[in-house]
Amino acid sequence: MSRSTGPGSGNATLERSTSAVLEAADWRAREAEHQARADALSATHRARRSRGETHPIEDFLWTYYTISPGELRKWHPGVGASLEGAVDRETWRYYRVDGGSASVDLDAYFAKRGATVSYIEELLSSTLERTPQFGCFGLHEWAMVYRLTPEQIRHTRLPLRIGHEATDAVVESNPISCSHFDAYRFFTPAAGPLNKLAPTRENQRDTEQSACLHAGMDVYKWAGKLGPIIPGELLLDAFELARDIRVVDMQASPYDVSGFTDHAGVPLEPIAIETPEGKREYVRRQRGFAERGNALRARVLDAIAVARVAAGEA
Repeated sequence: MSRSTGPGSGNATLERSTSAVLEAADWRAREAEHQARADALSATHRARRSRGETHPIEDFLWTYYTISPGELRKWHPGVGASLEGAVDRETWRYYRVDGGSASVDLDAYFAKRGATVSYIEELLSSTLERTPQFGCFGLHEWAMVYRLTPEQIRHTRLPLRIGHEATDAVVESNPISCSHFDAYRFFTPAAGPLNKLAPTRENQRDTEQSACLHAGMDVYKWAGKLGPIIPGELLLDAFELARDIRVVDMQASPYDVSGFTDHAGVPLEPIAIETPEGKREYVRRQRGFAERGNALRARVLDAIAVARVAAGEA
């Protein structure tokens, strides 16, 4: 498989490589760089957790997605790389040590993870091939609070920006066309029948499309599920995309996010999708995320292809 890795690829050459011996000094430097980057990405979450605090926007990345800060900082070179002197990796899952060097044990990996790899490969491939749809305007978040009382909404720390009645009116006056099952399943009972589509877990491969913000965030989930065949740099790139999408997802939601900032400390402003200007801004952001997400999907698929070749499956 030959795909463009897109901007921001951590190590495109290694992702395609079928053989590479990394000297200890080289790979340990890359591992340390990865760990420092991962620690920076999780720093605010870890600090809040130590104080027993929660965050209504950022915690999603650590609760809905199950990769812990410790797992995020675990660096993998990807398939085809042999790490000189990495005898300690003999205790790592799906690694083997031969002659003092460690590499991914593809026989053990595919024996256990083969079905998962195939599912992710099919899902990401079909998402890349499907025409993106830019007409949802983030209304999935609005449908999740439709006709709820103040006590029933999930984010009790965040008031609704335009109030409950006006929020319900936005849902009722706009077409709802959510294509992502893991967003649709959180619609309120009253909102579910309003959706023009009927996404299910079973038809996910037939409905997923790259303009969906939640599908973009999920690239991080899929990369994490593939474990050691995904280079660490790619996993962190996917985390950064998920982080950036999560912020916009909440800016365009019915919640009032004023008073919060993004990871760079920039105050959050609402994306008022109930207005024509807000809809245009949402689509502009969608297009950027779809492009970034597709570049990452292609890199994940490249990593799978390399693993299949190395394992003799292709």
